[in-house]
Amino acid sequence: MASKLQDDLCCPVCQEVFRDPVVLSCSHSFCKVCLQTWWKERPTRECPLCQKRSLNSDPPVSLVLKNLCESFLLERGQRPSEDLCSLHSEKLKLFCLDHQQPVCLICRDSEQHTNHRFKPMDEAVGEPRKILQESLEPLRKRLKVFKQAQVTFDKTQKHIQAQARHTEGQIKEQFKKLHQFLEEEEEARLSALREEEEQKSQRMKEQMEALSREIAALSDTVRDTEEQLRAGDVSFLKNYKAVVERVQQRPLLEDPELPFGALIEQAKHLGNLSYNIWIRMKDMVSYRPVILDPNTVGQALILSDDLTTVRGGETGKLLENPERQKHYGVLGSEGFTSGTHSWVIELKDRTVWLLGVAPEHELKYNRDHKDNIIWGMSCHKGKWAVHTPSDRNTPFPGLNRLQRIRVKLDWDKGELSFSDPDTNTHIHTFTHTFTDKMFPIFCAVDYLKISAEEVCVTQHC
Repeated sequence: MASKLQDDLCCPVCQEVFRDPVVLSCSHSFCKVCLQTWWKERPTRECPLCQKRSLNSDPPVSLVLKNLCESFLLERGQRPSEDLCSLHSEKLKLFCLDHQQPVCLICRDSEQHTNHRFKPMDEAVGEPRKILQESLEPLRKRLKVFKQAQVTFDKTQKHIQAQARHTEGQIKEQFKKLHQFLEEEEEARLSALREEEEQKSQRMKEQMEALSREIAALSDTVRDTEEQLRAGDVSFLKNYKAVVERVQQRPLLEDPELPFGALIEQAKHLGNLSYNIWIRMKDMVSYRPVILDPNTVGQALILSDDLTTVRGGETGKLLENPERQKHYGVLGSEGFTSGTHSWVIELKDRTVWLLGVAPEHELKYNRDHKDNIIWGMSCHKGKWAVHTPSDRNTPFPGLNRLQRIRVKLDWDKGELSFSDPDTNTHIHTFTHTFTDKMFPIFCAVDYLKISAEEVCVTQHC
């Protein structure tokens, strides 16, 4: 079978497997070089097999036959040499500058390459290699960037999963506390109900026992008196005086009635039940007007689990991401585009900090110069300063160390003010027409905490 296939794939002229086979109009195929050589030795272009005259001096290549031959040679481990000329089977030693293709010495002298310019192969390959190398260099750099991005994306994917698991654990812990509080409240209220039930049931039992004793005594008196009434005249008259005294001496009590408040006070147990539980619950919950965003905390800070406190820590352990601030910075999780908002920061005599607001657009697209976009105030070892995008560090008259400081943003009025909440003393106010979403921004070297606001309930009549 293999021999028959090889015969079908052999050129009738050279008896070798076709090399660049071409097909004539008579459907016979030959190696291109074999056919051209055959025609050079004869006056007319005839088919070597059937002698039918060919009108085409450059017959088309049979791609199907060429592919079959190459596959056959590959299976036999005979890969066609790329260094040989497909027309003359000579080694390709020259490069035609006009046709931009490798040629052999016979090709150079052929009519097809008359008056063409040539270079030795080793000289011709130098410049293209250099050009390709230069063209490849940006791709190599790009590939390196993409591989680095791939590593970053992989780390981010794992970090996302770790974030989700950590957040899930914190959510469950919070609900566990709430469930425990509700279970304790439920048990306390059921205990109060059971206690009232026991007390009122005992009281009713005692009243029923007293009533039973009174019924028994009255029954005995009535029964004995009725017997005397049925007695004979002599007997009746003899005992009359004693019976009358007994009946008359029996006190006639008031009719028995249910005491007031005998029933369970359902209204006390059910009225506004969920509201009353919520009122008690507010003692165990806290509210902070600003929550710190863990995705923005700087590498030199550690954020508490409740997202309200940062302190100095080890550098470089956090995943790098576009939102992350510089070393000691962190943003609030929510930006503001309207309304009035205020928050109090606990400083505890810390001497290095910066507080204020920054626009969302600049935070996203001006990451290398974030310090230039802040409206705020800072303190560095007793030296106070105010910050605006146009003036980064203007000295401010000295102030005593503060335990706490309040920041108030009135977006609509375009005011950002600072004050001491413990003495209600105004410190400084910025005025600016805000057009972007403004995010609270904080910088601290060692400690900073968002104070909890008192949770209160207002009842409207």
